[in-house]
Amino acid sequence: MSFPTSSSIVCDRLSFAWPDGTVVLDGLDAALPAGRTGLIGVNGSGKSTLLRLVAGELVPASGSVGVTGEVGYLPQNLLLDAARSVSDLLGITAKRRALLALERGEAAEHELAEHFAAIGDDWDVEERARAELDRLGLGHVGLDRPTATLSGGEAVLTALAALLLRRPDVLLLDEPTNNLDLDARRRLYAAVESYGGVLVVVSHDRALLELVDTVADLGGGAVRLYGGNLTAYEEMLAAEQEAAERMVRVAEADVRRQKREWEEAQVKLARRVRYGDKMNEQKREPKIIMNERKRQAQVAAGKHRNLHAGRLAEARERLGEAAAAVRDDPVIRIELPETAVPAGKTVLTATGLRTASGGAVEELAVRGPERIALLGPNGSGKTTLLRTLVGELEPEEGSVTLGVPGVRYLPQRLDVLDDALSVVENVRRFAPSATPNAIRARLARFLLRGARADRPAGTLSGGERFRAVLAALLSAEPPPRLLLLDEPTNNLDLSSVRQLGRALEAYRGALVVVSHDLPFLRTLGITRWLVLDREGRLSEQAGPPAGVEV
Repeated sequence: MSFPTSSSIVCDRLSFAWPDGTVVLDGLDAALPAGRTGLIGVNGSGKSTLLRLVAGELVPASGSVGVTGEVGYLPQNLLLDAARSVSDLLGITAKRRALLALERGEAAEHELAEHFAAIGDDWDVEERARAELDRLGLGHVGLDRPTATLSGGEAVLTALAALLLRRPDVLLLDEPTNNLDLDARRRLYAAVESYGGVLVVVSHDRALLELVDTVADLGGGAVRLYGGNLTAYEEMLAAEQEAAERMVRVAEADVRRQKREWEEAQVKLARRVRYGDKMNEQKREPKIIMNERKRQAQVAAGKHRNLHAGRLAEARERLGEAAAAVRDDPVIRIELPETAVPAGKTVLTATGLRTASGGAVEELAVRGPERIALLGPNGSGKTTLLRTLVGELEPEEGSVTLGVPGVRYLPQRLDVLDDALSVVENVRRFAPSATPNAIRARLARFLLRGARADRPAGTLSGGERFRAVLAALLSAEPPPRLLLLDEPTNNLDLSSVRQLGRALEAYRGALVVVSHDLPFLRTLGITRWLVLDREGRLSEQAGPPAGVEV
């Protein structure tokens, strides 16, 4: 297959499957252009897998990936060695040591060549590193700081700074805005806009996808390219959908017409047969003539029947093709009346609370089916506060009182599943009295049907894993009447974010959500806005933070 010479990433008959035999990509041909490309697609379509193949982290079963230049890759789930420092993560520790040894005059003569080789032409590496960190809002992060002390957002931005320091020709970003607060997201947007190389980003962040030059839609084993940003893509997609639906209507009308003509032809043929039989009974013509006419009528009837049957079959085939062109947007469907909490009932109370991260909550009461958004910058202690409220962490001071039996917490890392167990087995851990059929019926409502429900949790995509975790929590015994969600949209595609918002409309209990995804919060009908400042102090606001549109 030939590709444009301007293509920066070329996939030629690329195939990949997991060790359990699950096929992710099968003979994929694709060419991603220069500039900024947003790679989108439903969860499980293979977006993250494709990035890992391009980055060389995975080896294809067959086919090839061609990349122009050096590749830098920021994974969706960033795993950091707790024993390493920020300098190690930035990849500049050896150069800093060599520079320090030369500056102090501590290098022996036989070590000079080694130090010069380590530094190369990068004599200002430390200044560039600090400048890159400062540009991403990490000026307060010291180079010798242990990575274990970084918040999730700080870790992502530090890893991005490390990539930008390397100046790769091709930069691959997998959900880079996960865990980032509003200010950090804006800084990342600016870094993306100023990046001069080839960039491919997988994201559900609408603001980020508005910055791309091309949208690559991965689905059905193929990549379709659309020029322009997310808005342009959605407009083109809507036009395609409208045209496809119009073709379905035309094809349906054609099927109805052909079916009507077929029925009319059958009536005419039946009349001819009855007329011929009548003539035969009356013997008005010689037998040889009547037999010949009967034979001709049968031949004509056969041809007529075949003609109309063929036209009807062709019309139905056109209808099938037209229907296949209309995209199916599966919807999560759940009903949770058993989670209802009466208005005014106290669900949770926290008094004089001091968390392990230094957070301070003087007084917090959650009543009835409230929907609370908890906002705050990275490192302010939002996750620590949620874990303290549900009892996973002991408070340093104060107390938390729960007023309902069913309290469930959806962690940011989705680590409540046992990767070795199947999805069905994982849900059974939360609902031991449920029958296998009841569990499968619940999973089907979360779009985990058939063999997908029998897969080990460790093989699920990010979005599939999220749906499995949510199914497990909402199926738990007793039913959850207080649900705490920590960045729930991090691993979801654009369609799934919309579906989650709709699905949570069925939840009747109290809801506390930590999220920087403001469009998602809008869909939840938030009733209270709580904000943690950088010192971990909790306050309530009448609406979203000043200057932020929600």
